[in-house]
Amino acid sequence: MEMNFYIFFLAALIPLVIGFIWYGPLFGNIWMKEMGFTKESLAGKNMIPTFILSYVFGFLIAFFLLPATIHQMGVYSTLAGETGFAESTGDAFAYFQEFLTNYGDRFRTFKHGAFHGVLSGVFLVLPIIAINAMFERKTVKYIAINAGYWVVCLAIMGGLICQYGM
Repeated sequence: MEMNFYIFFLAALIPLVIGFIWYGPLFGNIWMKEMGFTKESLAGKNMIPTFILSYVFGFLIAFFLLPATIHQMGVYSTLAGETGFAESTGDAFAYFQEFLTNYGDRFRTFKHGAFHGVLSGVFLVLPIIAINAMFERKTVKYIAINAGYWVVCLAIMGGLICQYGM
């Protein structure tokens, strides 16, 4: 299984692109109000370091989504430590090759990856954001805006990774 690194570079852009729309024309004013920001308070900051770090973190998220969306990675990780597997020899490697021949195309669609992206957003990101927000005394609206953003991002990223990641 060879990774398509180009798709990871593309998927890492998704949070930036969606964020531009989500925290701009869609929910920008509501988000700023929830955060206590004004356009003036946000103006004048050098955003280049923020964009670069966001891209790097998006790349890490894309790698998280690889085993979360491609089920064949589970079989690969189970067999990877077996004798000869790394050298492309042995029974485990032969089994894996046969497995990929028979089942390598199963659940490898954008729709399936988007489904797992949504699951990751709802069952991982939403609780994390909600827990932090409750202790920070943020509103449900704040939680909905931020968790919704991540559910959408992870759905698109998951779809791309599942369809084209390997």
